Amino acid sequence: MPRTETPWGPWEPAPLAEVVELFTGLAAPWWVSGGYAIELAVSRAYREHADVDISVLRRDHRTVRRLLAGWDCWAADPPGTLRPWPVDEPLPPGVHDVWVREGEGGPWRFQLMLDESDGDQWVYRRDPRIRRPLESCTATAGGGFPRIAPEIQLLYKAEDPRPKDEIDFTQVLPRLAEAQKRWLDEALATEHGAHPWRDRLRS
Repeated sequence: MPRTETPWGPWEPAPLAEVVELFTGLAAPWWVSGGYAIELAVSRAYREHADVDISVLRRDHRTVRRLLAGWDCWAADPPGTLRPWPVDEPLPPGVHDVWVREGEGGPWRFQLMLDESDGDQWVYRRDPRIRRPLESCTATAGGGFPRIAPEIQLLYKAEDPRPKDEIDFTQVLPRLAEAQKRWLDEALATEHGAHPWRDRLRS
């Protein structure tokens, strides 16, 4: 895994298998997300990953923090800054990004992303008009662990696509079923109206 320097200390991502093992015991929904979710949908490695992302529901974030009681967790609160997240503290609604490392001064090992929900519905945090049943959000990777459905991850990536996001979209597009393409196209239309990915989804 590459080591990346940041103003808040270096990133040295943990192996994906180690992070998955840590979350296997969580009694709440969780998903491998980010670039790895796309790569797992493609079923082959095609680029390096600067971090490991795990998504959980905001309603479960205190349960997740207890699972990580032995880890040093910092919340992006407000976004663009980091502060410690103690085990017993509920996070405010605006926080959706947490950096995690083994101990103070060590490299960051993985990132937690907090997703919104409403009962049995997943809710897109950038536009609550976009929602779907929670049970439809999970794809199962070859190892049997949950990953976020690729069309959901692409929706997040579509906000301001970086070169790696364009690569991810190009790589996974041939693997998407028609229903997945249709859902993403409709979600992009709802959030953005016009978007350069929409023509490719419909071609």
